[in-house]
Amino acid sequence: MEQETNLDDLYEHYSFRADAGQEPLRVDKFLMNRIENASRNKIQQATAAGHIQVNEQSVKSNYRIKAGDVVSVFLTHPPHEDLLVSEKMSLDIVFEDDYLLVVNKDAGIVVHPGHGNYSGTLINGLIYHFDQLPKNRNNRPGLVHRIDKDTSGLLVVAKTDKAMAHLAQQFHDKTSDRHYMALVWGDINDEKGTVDGHLGRDPRNRLLMTVFPDGDQGKPAITHYEVVERFGYVTLIKCVLETGRTHQIRAHMKYIGHTLFNDARYGGDKILKGTTFTKYKQFVDNSFKQLPRQALHAQTLGFVHPETNKKMSFETPLPEDFRGAIEKWRNYSQHQNLNNY
Repeated sequence: MEQETNLDDLYEHYSFRADAGQEPLRVDKFLMNRIENASRNKIQQATAAGHIQVNEQSVKSNYRIKAGDVVSVFLTHPPHEDLLVSEKMSLDIVFEDDYLLVVNKDAGIVVHPGHGNYSGTLINGLIYHFDQLPKNRNNRPGLVHRIDKDTSGLLVVAKTDKAMAHLAQQFHDKTSDRHYMALVWGDINDEKGTVDGHLGRDPRNRLLMTVFPDGDQGKPAITHYEVVERFGYVTLIKCVLETGRTHQIRAHMKYIGHTLFNDARYGGDKILKGTTFTKYKQFVDNSFKQLPRQALHAQTLGFVHPETNKKMSFETPLPEDFRGAIEKWRNYSQHQNLNNY
């Protein structure tokens, strides 16, 4: 029997309208494809509590979504914009003045609160250290851009309204410089290349971005890449972004057949290139343990200072986990002998 819920005590976190072409699909699967960090168990618990509604009526987890259905998710805590609380956190600040700061974010740190990450985010730490940061159009203090949870590297944070507007315009106009280091599966044929393909949500899994080569869906996205070092079954590359779409490098590299190493969401946490030897599998597993996240690091960040109008550029070295994985692959490619690894 469904438990009755007083919606006056809940907060609406998500609302989705099923596309016109939506085929019948269980509501729990529908939501798992749209809400990050949502498990089927969590969704089933929410439906049992009456927290999930379709067309303003509570449903069971086996309800099948149809085209045009409106699915709403209600939870007992406020949405993330109401969770902007101060939390003590150590920040690796590369540069700071009265107008902005540049932070080197560790992998594993979420940039802003969201589903499944209600505390311990970079924003919570920024609020602890800095008073009255300006908010962007999404109500997020100081944020001009973002990088994924398991991507390490540089972010610029605005401390004044003028800096926020000025920096945001640079990112919009594609005049900022962003260079990433990535370790990808496979031996890339060319020394340099460009991926030019519209990016949008994958219709089968809304947590993934996919390339629409005809440009009929999604938004324009351009990634330039250059080979830095080859290791046979994997390649270290530098990526330069012209645009800053969600999961841009991750989706673009998968599209051209070179998924990021250990990128679980895009399938890079499996052996995609190499031999079937047991020792090779053990070596790759050890490399995954050395670098337990996607091999992506925002290494270089450049922009014009909003007050001085001077060009600024910052660079941070690869973190230890990334360097360790590269060293493993370098040794393997040079010796082709797994006995020592």
